Amino acid sequence: MHPSEVKALLDARIDGCEFHIQGEGCNFQVVAVGEVFSGLSPVKRQQLIYGALAEEIASGALHAVSIKTYTPAQWNSAPENVDA
Repeated sequence: MHPSEVKALLDARIDGCEFHIQGEGCNFQVVAVGEVFSGLSPVKRQQLIYGALAEEIASGALHAVSIKTYTPAQWNSAPENVDA
């Protein structure tokens, strides 16, 4: 898979989020930013992303997925946010 394919899957399955995807083959790093994460525990945030990619993980199309999630306010000071 390509990062653009992973982004398209997440865009289609989770509303109101901005996704930044890096990686290649079946190993990807996902950074997700959205109000949807407000009030969710870190585990629930991870589960939301994993759930959206469950089919691809089960099929082996995605093997390793590293996830970081932020609310928009958290994103403003996140080290991954190169525009901050």
